[in-house]
Amino acid sequence: MNKALDKTDRLLRLRNYSPKTRKAYLLYIKDYITFSKKKNIKNKQKAIEEFLLEKHKKKQSPQTINLALNAIKFFYKEVLNDPQKINLKFAKKSKKLPVVFSRTEIEKIIQATDNAKYRLMISLGYACGLRVSEVINLKVADLDIDELVIHIKSAKGKKDRISILPKRLQNDLRNIIAGKNADNLIFNSNRGGKLTTTSLQKMFRKSLAKAKIDKPATFHSLRHSFATHLLENGTDVRYVQELLGHSNIRTTQIYTQVTNPKLKNIKSPL
Repeated sequence: MNKALDKTDRLLRLRNYSPKTRKAYLLYIKDYITFSKKKNIKNKQKAIEEFLLEKHKKKQSPQTINLALNAIKFFYKEVLNDPQKINLKFAKKSKKLPVVFSRTEIEKIIQATDNAKYRLMISLGYACGLRVSEVINLKVADLDIDELVIHIKSAKGKKDRISILPKRLQNDLRNIIAGKNADNLIFNSNRGGKLTTTSLQKMFRKSLAKAKIDKPATFHSLRHSFATHLLENGTDVRYVQELLGHSNIRTTQIYTQVTNPKLKNIKSPL
């Protein structure tokens, strides 16, 4: 198994897969090999089906099941060079609307964050529509504070994109990057190293609790709120798509369901 996993890791690195995807693929491939050996299932199709059904029984999300299937497909096709097609369709994803904060809730969350560094990170997450990983990876060179532009590099799908900066954060950003070189990270841990996504998510949850906002939200909800509020302001959905870095406009259009002004203008008969 170790040789197969090592070969998989090498191929994933050569194909420039992200560290997060590599870690997930290797985990699911290892789980799949262990599962099929334990169950002693010789038929490939049946082994994969049983493995995915097991995940379904454990109530794992469709996204998790699909990621596991992608990993197995990569393993057979790219690592083992197996020509036999895996005749399985992806799990149907749930169509839940994103969790979105109101503008008042955004202000409450920011004000509830006592630590200035984390307050700025949360503010940027909302103001620029950034993912948690994008915030912690920001470098000084990525900012054009005078022009109010931020350059997000090698984001999801290895794509670069440009987003907007608010005037409100100009002074805070100038202060935090003072004395730093262009290739330095904007945000560091207390020990001077790189911050983790876990630490930022943890701080965000603390701010959420302190602000007494009872929503099943994560840091990513700030990005959802950014997109929704832009659409509410009348920004064209195609510009919002570019700011978010979505390849397909259908991904962006989900926010039009959250902010449909025609629905909001309808009054309840009660």
